[in-house]
Amino acid sequence: MSEMNLLIPGPTPLPPAVREAMASAMINHRGEEFGEALHTVLNGLQQIYRTAAPILPFTASGSGGLEAAVTNVLSPGDRVLALSCGHFGQRFAAVATMFGADVVKEEAEWGSAIDPQRVTDALRRHRGVKAVLVTHNETSTGIANDLQGIADAVRPSGALLLVDAVSSLGAMDLRTDAWGLDVVVTASQKALMGPPGMTFVSVSPRAWEAVKTSRMPKHYFSFPQARDQLAGTVAYTPFTPAISVIFALHVSVAMILASGIDAHIDHHRRLARTTREGIAALGLELFAQPSRASDTVTAVRVPQNIDSKEMLRRLRTQHGVVLSGGQGPLEKAIFRIGHMGYVQQDQLLAALTALRLVLSELGYSGKKGTAVRAAARDPSRG
Repeated sequence: MSEMNLLIPGPTPLPPAVREAMASAMINHRGEEFGEALHTVLNGLQQIYRTAAPILPFTASGSGGLEAAVTNVLSPGDRVLALSCGHFGQRFAAVATMFGADVVKEEAEWGSAIDPQRVTDALRRHRGVKAVLVTHNETSTGIANDLQGIADAVRPSGALLLVDAVSSLGAMDLRTDAWGLDVVVTASQKALMGPPGMTFVSVSPRAWEAVKTSRMPKHYFSFPQARDQLAGTVAYTPFTPAISVIFALHVSVAMILASGIDAHIDHHRRLARTTREGIAALGLELFAQPSRASDTVTAVRVPQNIDSKEMLRRLRTQHGVVLSGGQGPLEKAIFRIGHMGYVQQDQLLAALTALRLVLSELGYSGKKGTAVRAAARDPSRG
């Protein structure tokens, strides 16, 4: 399979050392070697989460982690306030509804972020809210919610705050303990620079108290069962883990810590700026509210009279550039450029060049020839 310039909201490109680690021979997942490797990964993730709480590992996608977050701290009938500004916020709410929570919603227009003041107002209107659900970084619209502001709004109510940080942890500022985040979910295939297959969850002391009374069904995703396997300098999982993914994360998490968490976050900030400046130089319109634009994915409005599917097809087949289309009601309205994980500036510059050529072929008459120069004018970026 030929190498593609993969710029989607995940899975993301992998560092060569991570790819090599995935090819390691299988080992006993109940043996000391694996236990030590998993312990090292989880200890590193604690630093990236900025938490003293143990990190619980589950072999699943990020959506599995969201299900675990809901089912371990809630009971059927519990009132839940679901904050949404896109597809993944809606998914989080749907999970809670499926397991019997009494879900009330506070939704922002797609392309806009959740206003923390609206959260405060919603909690006053809806009495007895047990938990608030929020997606930190909404990849369907390219929006980054003000997580710290939302946490500040939730705290006086006493409700638990459950956070989908699948596409933000490691790429955006997130301070689990300092901000009082109760359950935070991430996954291996985004900013952590690993392959798909593992989801991780942090659980606050307040959330552990809620676990004791939760009556929603769970077995595979049981927090207590997962915690019981974590002890000392070795760590195991109740069920067979994705061993190769842990091998990969053993390398990628070490890479993040070696460069520094803040440096990894700043790398994503620079890539986002490069992408947005290049898109603007082409005369294209960004979809997301500028002040809340994501540092891991940029959503762009499809120009009038341009077939987005044909544009994406030509980028892939003629230039080896893989971007994403829109989701749900935005399927034909936007396209998305992912810039998280191991993505480098030269990949973005190549994609912007290809995008200019393909749009010109399709009859787009906007600005031409300036995007790459605009994005690359600061050689320190990337």
